[in-house]
Amino acid sequence: MTQVKNVGIWIRVSTEDQVKGESPEHHEKRARYYAEAKGWNVVEVYRLDAVSGKSVIGHPEARRMLDDIKTGRITGLIFSKLARLARNTKELLEFAEQFRTYHADLISLQESIDTSSPAGRLFYTMIAAMAQWEREEIAERVAASVPIRAKLGKPLGGQAPFGYEWKEKKLILNTTEAPIRKLIYELFLEHKRKKTVARLMNQSGYRTRNGGSFSDTTIDRLLRDPLTKGIRRANYTKSTGLDKKWVLKPENEWVLTEVEPIVSEELWTQCNAILEAHRARRKPSKKTASLFAGFVNCECGVKMYVPAMPANRTPKYICKKCRNKIVATDLEEIFQNELKKFFFSPQDIQTSLEEVDRVLKEKEKLLATQQGEITRIKSEMDRLIKLHMAGELAQEGFGRHYQPWEKQLHQLESSVPELQGEIDFLKIQAYSAADVVAGAQDLYSHWSDFDTTEKRQIIEHITDNITIGNDEITINLSYKPTSSELVGKGQRNVIPALHFCDVTLSAKKPLSEVYPKTLRTIGDHLSKKRLDLKI
Repeated sequence: MTQVKNVGIWIRVSTEDQVKGESPEHHEKRARYYAEAKGWNVVEVYRLDAVSGKSVIGHPEARRMLDDIKTGRITGLIFSKLARLARNTKELLEFAEQFRTYHADLISLQESIDTSSPAGRLFYTMIAAMAQWEREEIAERVAASVPIRAKLGKPLGGQAPFGYEWKEKKLILNTTEAPIRKLIYELFLEHKRKKTVARLMNQSGYRTRNGGSFSDTTIDRLLRDPLTKGIRRANYTKSTGLDKKWVLKPENEWVLTEVEPIVSEELWTQCNAILEAHRARRKPSKKTASLFAGFVNCECGVKMYVPAMPANRTPKYICKKCRNKIVATDLEEIFQNELKKFFFSPQDIQTSLEEVDRVLKEKEKLLATQQGEITRIKSEMDRLIKLHMAGELAQEGFGRHYQPWEKQLHQLESSVPELQGEIDFLKIQAYSAADVVAGAQDLYSHWSDFDTTEKRQIIEHITDNITIGNDEITINLSYKPTSSELVGKGQRNVIPALHFCDVTLSAKKPLSEVYPKTLRTIGDHLSKKRLDLKI
């Protein structure tokens, strides 16, 4: 069962807006009707009454909203338009980055932006581009100053490495930590094991600068750092992007300066030679050999994998418990064909889109009518007030004529937010449907163009699981990617963005050949007998 999405509603109406007649209640009703149309659960309302949009990120309500995003209490925020969230471009970028980091959605009704839908994700792409440009501008200025400061031996930010300290902008030995760091080298040269050194250090009561226990990873980092032999490296790494690893720069960009060593160069070289010898003996990690590894289950509940086979044998997914199996190439063909069957026909697609467009136009026409009627009623009420103030309409007559208009106006103003919410929902659904069509059709037509890595990446993002029965195969999908992300100019990005939850496809299991027609060996005869007896 799909979990209901919990969302919040953001309401910011300045004093100027309130003068124009835009009440917070109106904005809240409109947002609630949209959430209701999407089947979402509104768990919180964040109100900033009479607050200017010049700067809101420091407001208590804004901080409370961001805390709820970080903790997962809400996974989306609905507001009437982007200007209501923030008029300050920098703050809008900061809000969008926070939402993107914690996988939450922004829903702006006026601009028809809903980042929980495929079309709305374009907003995140644009925001990310703007934020990246701003970061790169700052990074370039900072990067330009780093080599100069490094050559002068000045601090570049952050605390000094373990065993050293900054004093009067110079890196000198820390008399307390330096002997501990030297001991690490001596223990490693003796025992030649990082985990052993970490254990001995911890047992002896030594701790890192932050009071934590030493680990083999920490020992490895401390041993490899040439700082301890008197060579300080600066400007030698760079970030590959947000939340990504740091990599080494070309050596000609490094800035090397001399500092007081903790260990001799001979001891440092001996320890690092041992580390490199360990790395050379380490076996490379095993790559995924089959497309559906980890996703294929037998109907008995056991995962199925492709075991290592001779080159002349056909790879199969096999259940170790009941020996259920399916040829790997058959499963890929079934997966591709079932995707094709699931895609709507062009006629059905066009009919669906035309129906959405027809209903949308009817709703927009109705909204225009209601808004026109509200304007007319307000005009009539103003005329009655003027007549009453001029003494041309008695109190009794005024009340008798005014109250019906007042009641009708209240009813119309109450229904407008609901109608606006329905229109917002239909607009975003219409845009999403078009993207789904393009992505679905393109996925099938270009499947054969993808290499194994790309196919595997697609499967990981659109597949929940595949169950292999004796006669039937069940495929449970959770996402479907867009064509622009699957097939583009240059390097293709096969990370899908379109959501398509709880889709179950079924196909008949092929009757593939399970043993050779000609039984040449005793093993062939035994295999046939075991399969015939379903052993």
